Amino acid sequence: MKIFQIKSKKILNISLDKSWDFFSNPSNLPKITPPWLNLKLTSDLPDKMYAGMLITYKVYSFPGIPISWVTEITQVKEKNFFIDEQRFGPYKFWHHQHHFRDANEGIEMEDIVTYALPFDPLSRPVNTLTIGRKVKEIFKYREEVLSQIFPD
Repeated sequence: MKIFQIKSKKILNISLDKSWDFFSNPSNLPKITPPWLNLKLTSDLPDKMYAGMLITYKVYSFPGIPISWVTEITQVKEKNFFIDEQRFGPYKFWHHQHHFRDANEGIEMEDIVTYALPFDPLSRPVNTLTIGRKVKEIFKYREEVLSQIFPD
């Protein structure tokens, strides 16, 4: 199984409290997800996440084809980090770390996504040609939207 990893960092000119309140509320995920994924939350969610919480979604990676996705929040350290892992969905493996650190200009937010695709060794060219690009596009979109939500 080939493991892929993507890292993304963004400085937000906001307080740690404000960033944590926004990112630890799962209902905000559709706001920072590209429209082409048409992400729909399908589970009832509390305002604040907790370890062990399951979140269910429908995403449309390919037009008209819904994919069910279930992630679990496996770890939460208030105002420091949280981790979500796929329990059911399009990836063979998905582990997403969200880190928050004080920075001179505000808060440094770092995402580290480690994933694997099914059907290895075919997953390697598929990742290079499509999936890896799409995951990078998701985080590029997220950076752009966050700049609009939290302008400098």
